[in-house]
Amino acid sequence: MKLDQVFGIHAVTTLLNRDPERVKRLFIVQGRVDPKVEKILALAAQAGVHVESISKHRLDERVDGVHQGVLAEAKPLPILGDKELFKLMDEVDQTPLLLVLDGVTDPHNLGACLRTADAAGVAAVIAPRDKSAPLNATAIKVACGAADAVPYFQVTNLARTLNQLQERGVWIVGTAGEAKGSIYQTDLTGPLALVMGAEGKGMRRLTREQCDLLIKIPMAGEVSSLNVSVATGVTLFEIVRQRSN
Repeated sequence: MKLDQVFGIHAVTTLLNRDPERVKRLFIVQGRVDPKVEKILALAAQAGVHVESISKHRLDERVDGVHQGVLAEAKPLPILGDKELFKLMDEVDQTPLLLVLDGVTDPHNLGACLRTADAAGVAAVIAPRDKSAPLNATAIKVACGAADAVPYFQVTNLARTLNQLQERGVWIVGTAGEAKGSIYQTDLTGPLALVMGAEGKGMRRLTREQCDLLIKIPMAGEVSSLNVSVATGVTLFEIVRQRSN
């Protein structure tokens, strides 16, 4: 079985806190001693995880990214699909907030969206199985632990999944630059799935047609659009603001 690489202080700490049984081996760079590493070592000891000291050169060779002196080799996260999504929907509260990523293929953007989703209290992140970013080492690192906190579902047919969510009373709200309604003028307080499209292309036609409503982020300057992870953060926290009033 090929193991996942989880690296970086926040990602490894969250993994050991939330799912220590996934961790097979833990590598710590030689000479690094500080409170953050000591916490990781304490969590590893509590979980019975084998820790191996490694030179920075060897760790650099193992990891394609900024590892911060810490690498965990872990059993892969299970691939979650339609069945698991609707099992979760049976368990969440009456006003769930979901994030749908339609065609976001960059793992950096996926990781950033997961991190923001966790901060905003999103119950689940949903994407189509095809033409979507994988939950790989890069996405996990950028997510800073959120990959283990927010479930990521890859569904077979996104339009059908959105329809099934509508049948459960979830309002499907898509984002599009040409939309008339602003995120600041739209009631976003009910059960809601926020749909973010890919950079440049936006949402696919079938996804757009499934939306109950389209909204936009008003742009005051020369730039016509935002990076998808930035736009996700802006919109999610407007939803959080409205729900907290």
